[in-house]
Amino acid sequence: MNKDIDFLASARRTIELERDAVNDLLSQLDGDFEKACKLALNCTGRIIVTGMGKSGHIGNKIAATLASTGTPSFFVHPGEASHGDLGMFTRNDVVIALSNSGETSEVLSILPLIKRMNAPLISITGNPDSTLSRAGDASLNVTITEEACPLNLAPTSSTTATLVVGDALAIALLEARGFSAEDFAFSHPGGSLGRKLLLKVSDIMHSGADIPRVNEKTMLHQALIEVTQKRLGMTTVTDEAGVLLGIFTDGDLRRALDHEVDMKQTPITEVMTTDCTTVHSDMLAAEALQIMQDKQINSLIVLDQQQRPVGALNMHDMLKAGVI
Repeated sequence: MNKDIDFLASARRTIELERDAVNDLLSQLDGDFEKACKLALNCTGRIIVTGMGKSGHIGNKIAATLASTGTPSFFVHPGEASHGDLGMFTRNDVVIALSNSGETSEVLSILPLIKRMNAPLISITGNPDSTLSRAGDASLNVTITEEACPLNLAPTSSTTATLVVGDALAIALLEARGFSAEDFAFSHPGGSLGRKLLLKVSDIMHSGADIPRVNEKTMLHQALIEVTQKRLGMTTVTDEAGVLLGIFTDGDLRRALDHEVDMKQTPITEVMTTDCTTVHSDMLAAEALQIMQDKQINSLIVLDQQQRPVGALNMHDMLKAGVI
Protein backbone atom coordinates (compact mmCIF):
# COMPACT_ATOMS: atom_id res chain seq x y z
CA MET A 1 0.00 0.00 0.00
CA ASN A 2 1.30 3.42 -1.01
CA LYS A 3 0.36 5.70 1.90
CA ASP A 4 2.22 8.65 0.39
CA ILE A 5 -0.02 8.95 -2.67
CA ASP A 6 -1.24 12.44 -3.55
CA PHE A 7 -4.96 11.81 -3.88
CA LEU A 8 -5.74 15.21 -5.38
CA ALA A 9 -3.03 14.82 -8.00
CA SER A 10 -4.41 11.39 -8.87
CA ALA A 11 -7.92 12.80 -9.23
CA ARG A 12 -6.72 15.66 -11.42
CA ARG A 13 -4.83 13.23 -13.67
CA THR A 14 -7.93 11.06 -14.08
CA ILE A 15 -10.17 14.02 -14.88
CA GLU A 16 -7.65 15.46 -17.34
CA LEU A 17 -7.25 12.16 -19.19
CA GLU A 18 -10.99 11.63 -19.44
CA ARG A 19 -11.47 15.24 -20.51
CA ASP A 20 -8.90 14.74 -23.28
CA ALA A 21 -10.67 11.56 -24.38
CA VAL A 22 -13.93 13.49 -24.72
CA ASN A 23 -12.22 16.34 -26.58
CA ASP A 24 -10.78 13.84 -29.08
CA LEU A 25 -14.29 12.74 -29.97
CA LEU A 26 -14.88 16.04 -31.77
CA SER A 27 -12.34 15.19 -34.46
CA GLN A 28 -13.59 11.61 -34.70
CA LEU A 29 -17.18 12.53 -35.54
CA ASP A 30 -17.95 11.92 -39.20
CA GLY A 31 -20.72 10.99 -41.60
CA ASP A 32 -21.34 7.73 -39.78
CA PHE A 33 -22.80 9.68 -36.85
CA GLU A 34 -25.35 11.23 -39.20
CA LYS A 35 -26.02 7.80 -40.67
CA ALA A 36 -26.57 6.39 -37.16
CA CYS A 37 -29.05 9.17 -36.37
CA LYS A 38 -31.01 8.52 -39.55
CA LEU A 39 -31.11 4.78 -38.87
CA ALA A 40 -32.48 5.45 -35.39
CA LEU A 41 -35.02 8.01 -36.63
CA ASN A 42 -36.30 5.62 -39.28
CA CYS A 43 -36.59 2.75 -36.82
CA THR A 44 -40.16 1.47 -36.60
CA GLY A 45 -39.37 -0.87 -33.71
CA ARG A 46 -37.06 -0.31 -30.76
CA ILE A 47 -33.43 0.60 -30.31
CA ILE A 48 -31.74 -2.41 -28.72
CA VAL A 49 -28.44 -1.71 -26.99
CA THR A 50 -26.03 -4.51 -26.16
CA GLY A 51 -22.56 -4.74 -24.67
CA MET A 52 -20.48 -6.86 -22.31
CA GLY A 53 -18.86 -5.96 -18.99
CA LYS A 54 -18.26 -2.24 -18.46
CA SER A 55 -19.54 -1.58 -21.98
CA GLY A 56 -22.75 -3.27 -20.88
CA HIS A 57 -23.12 -0.91 -17.93
CA ILE A 58 -22.64 2.04 -20.27
CA GLY A 59 -25.07 0.46 -22.72
CA ASN A 60 -27.70 0.26 -20.00
CA LYS A 61 -27.31 3.99 -19.37
CA ILE A 62 -27.46 4.81 -23.09
CA ALA A 63 -30.65 2.77 -23.50
CA ALA A 64 -32.20 4.51 -20.50
CA THR A 65 -31.28 7.95 -21.85
CA LEU A 66 -32.69 7.14 -25.28
CA ALA A 67 -35.93 5.85 -23.77
CA SER A 68 -36.41 8.90 -21.56
CA THR A 69 -35.79 11.34 -24.42
CA GLY A 70 -38.26 10.02 -26.96
CA THR A 71 -36.45 7.06 -28.56
CA PRO A 72 -37.95 3.76 -27.32
CA SER A 73 -35.02 1.60 -26.29
CA PHE A 74 -33.93 -1.22 -24.00
CA PHE A 75 -30.75 -3.12 -23.12
CA VAL A 76 -30.10 -6.79 -23.82
CA HIS A 77 -27.12 -8.62 -22.33
CA PRO A 78 -25.23 -10.32 -25.20
CA GLY A 79 -24.65 -13.46 -23.16
CA GLU A 80 -28.37 -13.78 -22.45
CA ALA A 81 -29.12 -12.98 -26.09
CA SER A 82 -27.28 -16.15 -27.10
CA HIS A 83 -29.50 -18.15 -24.75
CA GLY A 84 -32.95 -17.02 -25.77
CA ASP A 85 -33.12 -13.27 -25.47
CA LEU A 86 -32.54 -12.86 -29.20
CA GLY A 87 -36.27 -13.44 -29.31
CA MET A 88 -36.57 -9.81 -28.22
CA PHE A 89 -35.00 -8.67 -31.51
CA THR A 90 -37.07 -8.02 -34.64
CA ARG A 91 -36.21 -6.88 -38.14
CA ASN A 92 -37.92 -3.56 -37.30
CA ASP A 93 -35.38 -2.82 -34.55
CA VAL A 94 -32.02 -1.06 -34.71
CA VAL A 95 -29.19 -2.59 -32.71
CA ILE A 96 -26.45 -0.54 -31.04
CA ALA A 97 -23.52 -2.79 -30.11
CA LEU A 98 -20.76 -1.58 -27.78
CA SER A 99 -17.25 -2.99 -27.47
CA ASN A 100 -14.08 -1.02 -26.90
CA SER A 101 -11.94 -3.65 -28.60
CA GLY A 102 -14.56 -4.46 -31.20
CA GLU A 103 -13.73 -8.13 -30.71
CA THR A 104 -15.80 -9.08 -27.65
CA SER A 105 -16.80 -12.68 -28.31
CA GLU A 106 -20.25 -12.50 -26.72
CA VAL A 107 -21.13 -9.55 -28.94
CA LEU A 108 -19.62 -11.02 -32.11
CA SER A 109 -21.48 -14.30 -31.59
CA ILE A 110 -24.85 -12.63 -32.12
CA LEU A 111 -23.83 -10.54 -35.15
CA PRO A 112 -24.66 -13.22 -37.74
CA LEU A 113 -28.19 -13.54 -36.37
CA ILE A 114 -28.65 -9.74 -36.33
CA LYS A 115 -27.47 -9.63 -39.94
CA ARG A 116 -29.69 -12.55 -40.92
CA MET A 117 -32.62 -10.69 -39.37
CA ASN A 118 -31.61 -7.69 -41.50
CA ALA A 119 -31.78 -5.36 -38.49
CA PRO A 120 -29.57 -2.25 -38.94
CA LEU A 121 -26.46 -2.29 -36.74
CA ILE A 122 -24.77 0.73 -35.17
CA SER A 123 -21.38 -0.13 -33.69
CA ILE A 124 -19.60 1.95 -31.06
CA THR A 125 -16.02 0.82 -30.68
CA GLY A 126 -12.54 2.09 -29.89
CA ASN A 127 -11.06 0.08 -32.77
CA PRO A 128 -12.26 1.23 -36.21
CA ASP A 129 -10.52 -1.77 -37.85
CA SER A 130 -12.27 -4.32 -35.64
CA THR A 131 -14.80 -6.96 -36.65
CA LEU A 132 -17.63 -5.11 -34.93
CA SER A 133 -16.74 -1.80 -36.57
CA ARG A 134 -16.64 -3.35 -40.04
CA ALA A 135 -19.98 -5.07 -39.45
CA GLY A 136 -21.79 -1.87 -38.57
CA ASP A 137 -24.12 -0.11 -40.97
CA ALA A 138 -22.88 2.94 -39.09
CA SER A 139 -19.69 2.78 -37.02
CA LEU A 140 -18.97 5.35 -34.32
CA ASN A 141 -15.33 5.70 -33.38
CA VAL A 142 -14.50 6.25 -29.69
CA THR A 143 -10.77 5.61 -29.89
CA ILE A 144 -8.85 6.98 -26.91
CA THR A 145 -5.15 7.65 -26.38
CA GLU A 146 -4.95 6.40 -22.82
CA GLU A 147 -7.14 4.97 -20.09
CA ALA A 148 -7.19 6.98 -16.86
CA CYS A 149 -6.17 3.80 -15.08
CA PRO A 150 -2.37 4.08 -14.48
CA LEU A 151 -2.06 0.47 -15.68
CA ASN A 152 -3.92 1.47 -18.84
CA LEU A 153 -6.18 -1.52 -18.24
CA ALA A 154 -9.38 -0.64 -16.37
CA PRO A 155 -12.03 0.86 -18.69
CA THR A 156 -12.19 4.52 -17.65
CA SER A 157 -11.49 7.01 -20.42
CA SER A 158 -12.96 4.56 -22.93
CA THR A 159 -16.24 4.15 -21.07
CA THR A 160 -16.52 7.90 -20.57
CA ALA A 161 -16.03 8.46 -24.31
CA THR A 162 -18.62 5.81 -25.13
CA LEU A 163 -21.14 7.32 -22.75
CA VAL A 164 -20.62 10.79 -24.24
CA VAL A 165 -21.21 9.51 -27.78
CA GLY A 166 -24.37 7.79 -26.54
CA ASP A 167 -25.55 11.04 -25.01
CA ALA A 168 -24.73 12.89 -28.24
CA LEU A 169 -26.82 10.40 -30.19
CA ALA A 170 -29.75 10.67 -27.77
CA ILE A 171 -29.74 14.47 -27.80
CA ALA A 172 -29.45 14.67 -31.59
CA LEU A 173 -32.50 12.40 -31.86
CA LEU A 174 -34.32 14.44 -29.20
CA GLU A 175 -33.79 17.60 -31.23
CA ALA A 176 -34.74 15.91 -34.51
CA ARG A 177 -38.02 14.67 -33.01
CA GLY A 178 -38.87 18.07 -31.51
CA PHE A 179 -39.07 16.39 -28.11
CA SER A 180 -40.43 18.90 -25.59
CA ALA A 181 -40.19 19.40 -21.86
CA GLU A 182 -43.78 18.19 -21.57
CA ASP A 183 -42.90 15.04 -23.51
CA PHE A 184 -40.03 14.47 -21.09
CA ALA A 185 -42.36 14.89 -18.14
CA PHE A 186 -44.74 12.24 -19.46
CA SER A 187 -41.95 9.68 -19.21
CA HIS A 188 -41.05 10.88 -15.68
CA PRO A 189 -44.46 11.25 -13.99
CA GLY A 190 -43.27 9.88 -10.67
CA GLY A 191 -40.38 12.25 -10.17
CA SER A 192 -40.21 15.85 -9.04
CA LEU A 193 -39.34 16.89 -12.59
CA GLY A 194 -42.56 15.37 -13.87
CA ARG A 195 -44.58 17.17 -11.22
CA LYS A 196 -42.94 20.45 -12.10
CA LEU A 197 -43.62 20.06 -15.79
CA LEU A 198 -47.10 18.53 -15.72
CA LEU A 199 -48.92 20.04 -12.74
CA LYS A 200 -51.13 23.00 -13.53
CA VAL A 201 -52.37 25.68 -11.19
CA SER A 202 -55.84 24.11 -11.34
CA ASP A 203 -54.40 20.88 -9.90
CA ILE A 204 -53.26 22.43 -6.64
CA MET A 205 -55.29 25.61 -6.11
CA HIS A 206 -57.96 26.04 -3.44
CA SER A 207 -61.35 26.54 -5.07
CA GLY A 208 -65.02 27.05 -4.25
CA ALA A 209 -65.73 27.68 -0.59
CA ASP A 210 -62.03 27.29 0.23
CA ILE A 211 -61.19 30.58 -1.49
CA PRO A 212 -60.82 33.38 1.10
CA ARG A 213 -63.28 36.03 0.01
CA VAL A 214 -64.87 39.20 1.38
CA ASN A 215 -66.85 41.94 -0.34
CA GLU A 216 -65.91 45.57 -0.64
CA LYS A 217 -68.13 46.63 2.27
CA THR A 218 -66.44 44.32 4.78
CA MET A 219 -64.75 45.90 7.77
CA LEU A 220 -61.13 45.10 8.53
CA HIS A 221 -61.84 43.04 11.64
CA GLN A 222 -64.29 40.88 9.69
CA ALA A 223 -61.74 40.34 6.93
CA LEU A 224 -59.26 39.13 9.55
CA ILE A 225 -61.67 36.40 10.53
CA GLU A 226 -61.80 35.21 6.89
CA VAL A 227 -58.01 35.25 6.64
CA THR A 228 -57.73 33.20 9.83
CA GLN A 229 -60.39 30.65 8.86
CA LYS A 230 -59.11 29.98 5.34
CA ARG A 231 -55.46 29.87 6.49
CA LEU A 232 -53.87 31.13 3.27
CA GLY A 233 -52.44 34.29 4.79
CA MET A 234 -54.71 36.54 2.74
CA THR A 235 -58.20 37.13 1.42
CA THR A 236 -59.60 38.34 -1.87
CA VAL A 237 -61.79 41.43 -1.99
CA THR A 238 -64.55 41.46 -4.61
CA ASP A 239 -67.41 43.71 -5.72
CA GLU A 240 -71.07 42.69 -5.81
CA ALA A 241 -70.56 40.96 -9.19
CA GLY A 242 -67.69 38.90 -7.79
CA VAL A 243 -65.01 40.77 -9.74
CA LEU A 244 -61.66 41.05 -7.95
CA LEU A 245 -60.94 44.50 -6.53
CA GLY A 246 -57.87 43.66 -4.48
CA ILE A 247 -56.21 41.40 -1.96
CA PHE A 248 -55.58 41.78 1.75
CA THR A 249 -52.50 40.01 3.08
CA ASP A 250 -50.53 39.65 6.29
CA GLY A 251 -48.29 42.41 4.98
CA ASP A 252 -51.28 44.74 4.58
CA LEU A 253 -52.26 43.95 8.17
CA ARG A 254 -48.82 44.93 9.48
CA ARG A 255 -48.96 48.20 7.58
CA ALA A 256 -52.45 48.88 8.95
CA LEU A 257 -51.24 48.25 12.50
CA ASP A 258 -48.30 50.61 11.94
CA HIS A 259 -50.81 53.33 11.05
CA GLU A 260 -52.94 52.45 14.09
CA VAL A 261 -56.16 52.12 12.07
CA ASP A 262 -59.43 51.32 13.79
CA MET A 263 -60.11 47.70 12.82
CA LYS A 264 -63.83 47.92 13.46
CA GLN A 265 -64.37 51.18 11.62
CA THR A 266 -62.00 50.76 8.65
CA PRO A 267 -63.41 49.26 5.40
CA ILE A 268 -61.18 46.61 3.86
CA THR A 269 -60.95 48.68 0.66
CA GLU A 270 -58.90 51.30 2.52
CA VAL A 271 -56.11 48.89 3.47
CA MET A 272 -56.16 46.28 0.70
CA THR A 273 -53.63 46.01 -2.12
CA THR A 274 -55.21 46.75 -5.50
CA ASP A 275 -52.20 46.05 -7.66
CA CYS A 276 -52.17 42.31 -6.97
CA THR A 277 -50.61 39.56 -9.01
CA THR A 278 -52.97 37.04 -10.57
CA VAL A 279 -52.68 33.92 -12.72
CA HIS A 280 -55.04 31.65 -14.70
CA SER A 281 -55.91 28.06 -13.91
CA ASP A 282 -54.31 26.55 -17.06
CA MET A 283 -50.88 27.93 -16.20
CA LEU A 284 -48.23 25.42 -15.20
CA ALA A 285 -47.64 25.36 -11.47
CA ALA A 286 -43.92 25.78 -12.15
CA GLU A 287 -44.66 29.05 -13.96
CA ALA A 288 -46.78 30.27 -11.08
CA LEU A 289 -43.97 29.39 -8.67
CA GLN A 290 -41.52 31.42 -10.75
CA ILE A 291 -43.87 34.42 -10.58
CA MET A 292 -44.08 34.12 -6.80
CA GLN A 293 -40.30 33.91 -6.51
CA ASP A 294 -39.68 36.81 -8.90
CA LYS A 295 -42.15 39.08 -7.12
CA GLN A 296 -41.24 37.77 -3.65
CA ILE A 297 -44.83 37.03 -2.74
CA ASN A 298 -46.35 34.05 -0.95
CA SER A 299 -49.84 33.91 -2.46
CA LEU A 300 -51.55 34.08 -5.83
CA ILE A 301 -55.14 34.63 -6.93
CA VAL A 302 -56.48 32.61 -9.86
CA LEU A 303 -58.96 34.50 -12.06
CA ASP A 304 -61.38 33.48 -14.78
CA GLN A 305 -61.93 35.49 -17.96
CA GLN A 306 -64.40 37.76 -16.16
CA GLN A 307 -61.73 38.66 -13.57
CA ARG A 308 -63.49 36.71 -10.84
CA PRO A 309 -61.50 34.62 -8.35
CA VAL A 310 -61.82 30.90 -9.06
CA GLY A 311 -58.85 29.78 -7.02
CA ALA A 312 -56.08 30.71 -4.61
CA LEU A 313 -52.79 29.14 -3.67
CA ASN A 314 -49.70 29.89 -1.62
CA MET A 315 -46.12 28.73 -1.31
CA HIS A 316 -47.12 25.93 1.06
CA ASP A 317 -49.36 24.46 -1.65
CA MET A 318 -46.38 24.45 -4.03
CA LEU A 319 -44.26 22.70 -1.44
CA LYS A 320 -46.95 20.14 -0.64
CA ALA A 321 -47.43 19.33 -4.34
CA GLY A 322 -43.68 18.82 -4.85
CA VAL A 323 -43.31 21.73 -7.29
CA ILE A 324 -40.54 23.23 -5.16
